[in-house]
Amino acid sequence: MPAIPSRHRRYGKEDRAYNPLRLPCLSCHRIFRNLSGLTKHTNTYHTRPHGHTLLIHKTAIVEEADHTNSDLDDGPQGEAPGNDPQMLQEGQLYHLVHPVLNGRPCSSNGEFLQDPSCLPPSRTKSTANDWTPFASRLQFETADFLFQRARMSQGNIDRLLELWAASLLPYEALPPLASVQHMLETVDLIPFGDAPWTSFKARYTGDLPPDPPPWMSAEYEISHRDPLVCVRNMLANPDFADEFDVTPYREYDHLLKRQYTNLLSGDWAWDQADIIAEDPETHGAMFCPLILGSDKTTVSVATGQNEYHPVYMSLGNVWNNVRRAHRNAILIVAFLSIPKTEKRYANNAQFRHFRRELFHASLSTILSPLRASMLKPEITRCPDGHFRRVIYGLGPYIADYMEQIVVTAIVQNWCVTCPTRRQNLQDFYEGFDVRTREHAKDLADAFSRKELWDNYGIISAITPFSDDFPRADIHELMAGDLLHQIIKGCFKDHLVDWVFAYILLEHGETEGHEIWGQIDRRLAAAPTFPGLRPFHQGRDFKQWTGDDSKGLMKIFLPAVVDFIPPDMTRAIKYFMEFCYLVRRSIQTEDTVARITHCLERYHHYRHIFVTTGVRPDGFSSLPLQHSADHYPRHIRQFGAPNGLCSSITESKHIKAVKEPWRRSNKYNPLAQMLTTNQRTDKLAAARADFNDRHMLQGSCLSEALQAFLSLALDEAELDESEDQQGSTHKSEGNAVEAGDDVDEDGAMEGPRVLGDVSLARQPERTYPRTLPDLGLFFGVPDLLSLVSTFLYDQTHPEPLPDGSPTPPCPPVLSIKVYHSAAATFYAPSDISGIGGMRRERIRATPSWFKGPARYDCVFAENNSTVEGFRGLHAARVRTFLSFKSGGVEYPCALIQWFSPVADEPDELTGLWVVEPDFDGDNRPFYGVIHLDSILRLAHLIPVFGNAILPPDFHQSQSLDAFKTYYVNKYADHHAHEIAF
Repeated sequence: MPAIPSRHRRYGKEDRAYNPLRLPCLSCHRIFRNLSGLTKHTNTYHTRPHGHTLLIHKTAIVEEADHTNSDLDDGPQGEAPGNDPQMLQEGQLYHLVHPVLNGRPCSSNGEFLQDPSCLPPSRTKSTANDWTPFASRLQFETADFLFQRARMSQGNIDRLLELWAASLLPYEALPPLASVQHMLETVDLIPFGDAPWTSFKARYTGDLPPDPPPWMSAEYEISHRDPLVCVRNMLANPDFADEFDVTPYREYDHLLKRQYTNLLSGDWAWDQADIIAEDPETHGAMFCPLILGSDKTTVSVATGQNEYHPVYMSLGNVWNNVRRAHRNAILIVAFLSIPKTEKRYANNAQFRHFRRELFHASLSTILSPLRASMLKPEITRCPDGHFRRVIYGLGPYIADYMEQIVVTAIVQNWCVTCPTRRQNLQDFYEGFDVRTREHAKDLADAFSRKELWDNYGIISAITPFSDDFPRADIHELMAGDLLHQIIKGCFKDHLVDWVFAYILLEHGETEGHEIWGQIDRRLAAAPTFPGLRPFHQGRDFKQWTGDDSKGLMKIFLPAVVDFIPPDMTRAIKYFMEFCYLVRRSIQTEDTVARITHCLERYHHYRHIFVTTGVRPDGFSSLPLQHSADHYPRHIRQFGAPNGLCSSITESKHIKAVKEPWRRSNKYNPLAQMLTTNQRTDKLAAARADFNDRHMLQGSCLSEALQAFLSLALDEAELDESEDQQGSTHKSEGNAVEAGDDVDEDGAMEGPRVLGDVSLARQPERTYPRTLPDLGLFFGVPDLLSLVSTFLYDQTHPEPLPDGSPTPPCPPVLSIKVYHSAAATFYAPSDISGIGGMRRERIRATPSWFKGPARYDCVFAENNSTVEGFRGLHAARVRTFLSFKSGGVEYPCALIQWFSPVADEPDELTGLWVVEPDFDGDNRPFYGVIHLDSILRLAHLIPVFGNAILPPDFHQSQSLDAFKTYYVNKYADHHAHEIAF
């Protein structure tokens, strides 16, 4: 048995031999090289939070006890549709679950279990060490890494395996894979997640003219999977076990006010369950709505056939955060054909009609295997391992506006949701009247096709695919599209362009472009903030993405407020408020009322664009503006809109279309793309199965090392000094992946807290070690008295009264300075972990990435009983430090205070305005606060006023160059929730 190479030193430096020792963190699965590194990581990132604890509010029903109770367990559940629903209390929330379609567990034969709390049957007969079809974990991890993560070319895989084999020759061993062909054949044998691709062809079947155009004789191939197989695979995925609803429910807060989160919390799912429950055979079943989405995408800017039309499917039962993060909760089920023709036929009425018919006929054919299970439940295994009787139904449809008019067979520039006439789209829509299948049929019986087209916006020659399925009305199912309707459409393409047009109209071309140059410099001057796209050249770049539009929205209002009329500013303010409210992950009746109010105010103030000549004809030709009025209804019907946004399908394009296309040889690439998708799904399903059997604990190397050491224990006891020896190499104590100098902002798993801040892992070693010297170093000569006041407040029940002399400072030992701290907080509306937690790093460093200094601003707690910014302070961190006094270690921050200039937010922008505090000698007013007082980062943007920024002005100067600042509540969704 070969020994592990020992470390030795050569020429005074440590030899760079590979160190195989790996210790996994059981909480977040990061890997460390020694015990000291793992301990530091655990103490920093996985200690029990010590500040701002937030009570856990479950937002969906998870455990089986949430769906059943003693009253419902006495006999068959839901014997009649009129059974009263039961109110269940969960923490400070209450759930009213559907009394009939309540997702009761059953046996594989469909018999309801007498004890719903019993353990589910085993998913597989495989043992804990059965890696079939792989020979070992190493072989699986290698194939998964090469195919999914590295996406290495076939030639490079063979080259890598050749080098690997060469390194193993002295040990008479072989690499885990023989060749790339061996890898692909093994992946193809995975028994999980298989949904084979098939295809059918369609062609024009109408009467042919004497000289038919080519598109009439062409055949169009549609590739697809069996959607029923795809749904079963998703339902069987154990990864969704804790983020999955089995019954429609209504959720209420502690004041019994309704709130909306995931799809099954909305009224639509409940109403569908009521309709299904009219059939006694469905009682006790689980309703599974199927979310569909489609959108054309381009894989290359080159000429040729580079456009694809994928169709996606997701389960309506999984939570919104799972769908937004994908995690295999959304699958590609089809590639629709895109008919092409010569330019002279492109606008031909017959050709356009054929394209619409082909779209609907294709979808109807693809989804036809689901029809029987939409009427009669089928027995299917669910993510928690239990079998249930599942009845399917078409759910909300995700699409942008141009796709929506095709899906609903509505004329362009008409609303796809309501029958409002095109000429009246600028009016505020307050009703609940929506288009329906029945109404469309009644109109078709009464009017001609031309009248329907001209007066009702209905293309009656097309029968929507949804008409072929029970309980499905496509007009009712059209979900709101936050990305294209609100962010890209109403904000970027409308408001931003209208402001630009106003400035040109008001000031002329020359001066107008100079003003826009100043606006661009103001955008570029916004201080750095996590998740904020840097606009180094302003907003003038060629290709906009959704993230670009979101980034511009965060900083647009402070940049333009000084150049536009007050009512124009108010219009933007109310639209921004609407946009941030509607994108929250938890919607309540209060937020829905605020959304409606913002829409009313926006409709009122946007008239300024008419009076100034920017929109002289009004807004009747803009269905995207009108679509915003439907969001209160969307929320009540389908829950929070961010779970049904087209950004979900657009980002899926990358994994399902663009990356597979890049991996193909570009010759007839679709077949290769289908195979790549199938293999990707199989590997993901295999990983979920292995993880469910607890076979992926730790890293592959740590598992191999453990097995290696276990063999050694048969010969002799392992000396405990190995851990001590490993801990002496401090340079290896950090995580393998990153150190303190790398941003770790983003989603985080862990316990739910309102806010928790921890110092960086390592202190800086170049600073003075006494408080007087440290104060002089930072230009804060009274640091000793600030610390003395801080320690008095920490050790006494009441703070030191104003004007009192500073008490003597007790002995302070072990002073350490840090350049950063990590803030963890609950932010479910932003990109976050499973529990809604997010982490960001607060910087206070004299040089960031070898550039200018960066001293971030923070929200500090002022009065926890007061909501919004009235209960907070804004402060700028000068440095982080810790010290010991009286045997207690105090982590704290030296900060510069900011104070509001008024008792209310600015009326024009809706943002709070603050100014830095100065003492009587006009020196910055500093303070020392405990880290527990810090909630998270704050984003301050200068109140520019009449300032003219020079071309070389850098964003690092912004927090020092101005007298007052806006507290930017639009920096992200969490800031909007706390800085109002």
